[in-house]
Amino acid sequence: MAVEYDIVIIGGGSGGLVVASAAAQLNAKVALVEKDKLGGDCLWYGCVPSKSLIHAARVAYDVKHGSRFGIYTDPPEIKFKEALGHVHRAIKAIEPHDSPERFRSLGVEVIFGLGQFIDQNTFEVEGRKLTARSFVVSTGSRPAIPPVPGLQEAGFLTNEQIFSIEKRPDALAIIGGGPIGCELGQAFHRLGSKVTIFSSREHILPKEDPEAAVVVEQQLESEGITILNHSRAERVEVVNGKKYIYSGDQKIAVDEILVSSGRTPNVDSLNLEAAGVDYDKKGIKVNQALQTTNSRIFACGDVIGGYQFTHVAGYEAVYALTNALFSPIKQFFPSKVDYRVIPWATFTEPELARVGLTEKQARDRYGHDIHILKQPFAGVDRAQAEAATEGFAKFITTGKGKILGAHMVGPSAGELIHEVVLAMKHKLPVSALTGIHIYPTLSEVNSKAGLLLKKENFAQNTFLQAFLRKFFNFLRG
Repeated sequence: MAVEYDIVIIGGGSGGLVVASAAAQLNAKVALVEKDKLGGDCLWYGCVPSKSLIHAARVAYDVKHGSRFGIYTDPPEIKFKEALGHVHRAIKAIEPHDSPERFRSLGVEVIFGLGQFIDQNTFEVEGRKLTARSFVVSTGSRPAIPPVPGLQEAGFLTNEQIFSIEKRPDALAIIGGGPIGCELGQAFHRLGSKVTIFSSREHILPKEDPEAAVVVEQQLESEGITILNHSRAERVEVVNGKKYIYSGDQKIAVDEILVSSGRTPNVDSLNLEAAGVDYDKKGIKVNQALQTTNSRIFACGDVIGGYQFTHVAGYEAVYALTNALFSPIKQFFPSKVDYRVIPWATFTEPELARVGLTEKQARDRYGHDIHILKQPFAGVDRAQAEAATEGFAKFITTGKGKILGAHMVGPSAGELIHEVVLAMKHKLPVSALTGIHIYPTLSEVNSKAGLLLKKENFAQNTFLQAFLRKFFNFLRG
């Protein structure tokens, strides 16, 4: 059957843009369909605005606490609208890289509109019927809204509205103790809001190493943020213009409510049934080649569930592109995604980053043949110099030094984790991290943690200790 395109990409977020850019530069004929604007959640409502706001909030916090370093000033005057101005300047600076003009200059046909599959080989948008050798679905996800009585009537914000508000809320409730809730909760508190976080689990950040999550939780509470663990918003009501959230015997009055209690895949409008593509509430079902139940259709990013991070969407996009664009060959020798080494970070202060297995996962999988190497930041000279000594690096290894997982909580953890990621990717032992590091830098936390297994093994090797004592005695005569 003759087709119009080599590849049609549905969704112009992180994954879709990687596929479109690379395919066009490989001289394929490409169409990119987007219902709203290119850049996706990351550019407009996620990574870029949140980290920009976090930075503004950190500046406010450092100014306010300058007395730690002998620097005194009046309490800072925070102009919230101007802080948001920094957020939007950052978006504006990055947006041209994701603009329709750039992709059209690469040869991509960019089509705006809401479309759907009408059969297994055709996607229709704005009255146009697009046919292609392969399709890639990368429509992302949206905030999941919990069924809390009164919440819809009271009104609420998600990450899609929070960066466009005109006025800082004096009191902000956050439903959800995951990364978004913790990052924005700390940022808004530092910018002057009174913040309450409702966390349904034992601790915030339940997917993280419990020891590391507790460090972040203690910091948030020390700053004055109220964290209600084991708590759910049970109902919401509005009285005299004030919103009240009820949870157990708690009644919390707030100006705004931020919902950050998970994500749901954007599949509803695609008519995937007509295309023969299976999906469930977690997202589109794919195999290791990111191929759906329709061999011509691939999917990547948040829409397939799994790891919902921009960098993972970009990673998956490369495999989706390769398998989709070169399907005549790849159907016999597909490129398969490998999720063994996927890092991520929560950009609170202190930052929290991880890669690989947790301690519990490692014990369940490897039994007792694991070692926990833990290096506090307090033992790193640069951390002492910057008065940023809270937290630690924790490596989980086998007795032979294979790195099974790493968890860091402390200054620049999101940057420091990459050295461990590289070692794990190339299957280097933890001893590889003990190589020379510039002094004084925070990266010493990796080399010091990597050395702990050698020290531990030496301490347990009584034969070697006895031999060395005799050897040095002999040399001294």
